[in-house]
Amino acid sequence: MQGFLTLFQKELLRFAKVSVQTVAAPVLTSLLYLLIFSHALEGRVMVFEKISYVSFLVPGLVMMAVLQNAFANASSSLIQSKVTGNIVFVLLPPLSHWEVFGAYVLAAVVRGLAVGAGVFVVTVWFARLSFASPLWIVVFAILGSAILGTMGLIGGIWAEKFDQIAAFQNFLIMPATFLAGVFYSVHSLPPFWQTVSHLNPFFYMVDGFRYGFFGVSDVPPTTSLAIVTATLAVAAALALSLLRRGYKLRH
Repeated sequence: MQGFLTLFQKELLRFAKVSVQTVAAPVLTSLLYLLIFSHALEGRVMVFEKISYVSFLVPGLVMMAVLQNAFANASSSLIQSKVTGNIVFVLLPPLSHWEVFGAYVLAAVVRGLAVGAGVFVVTVWFARLSFASPLWIVVFAILGSAILGTMGLIGGIWAEKFDQIAAFQNFLIMPATFLAGVFYSVHSLPPFWQTVSHLNPFFYMVDGFRYGFFGVSDVPPTTSLAIVTATLAVAAALALSLLRRGYKLRH
């Protein structure tokens, strides 16, 4: 376990050393989202009965921050190592593909949860939240950050330049996150777009996470859990296959 723990520690130190950029900045961005959307839509939108729009919005913003930062941690670390050439120091030691996968993804989970906790701390003062099922909150936060950490690892392996990983995030991760019901309930959409939303695995991460606070959701949490778990299994299998073959790593 020494190699795994060393690489994991290295990944933690990498984002902790620039915590203003990796933690504080996303927290501030989420706070701005809350202030703008709550000012514009509070009193005009009622998603669930007896739940204000601000209260509905906070869990969505927390989960959005968790997902985006988990992806950013793994993807940015790997592409930086490839571009600067120091990826060789990860490839030369006798690390298995399981150890590399575990270190990168677990560090991404830690960053995602750290940012999510920060967003929750600064936004909870603006809303009245309950904790109907705290276990669901923890489960979906961990699974969601693990999925995005794995996707970040896949993106970092695939990309060869910074603009490629930026395109991966801007054209795939960010739209999927924003269209996952962070700012609205999918029941408010026309039937066609409801169907499209249900094809987005990010929707189930956000919806299941929100269920942990209010005990109500657009789909049953067990359904969300099954889809999220299946998504993690598929993403992990792909990432492990790429690592095992050294795809775009061992040039």
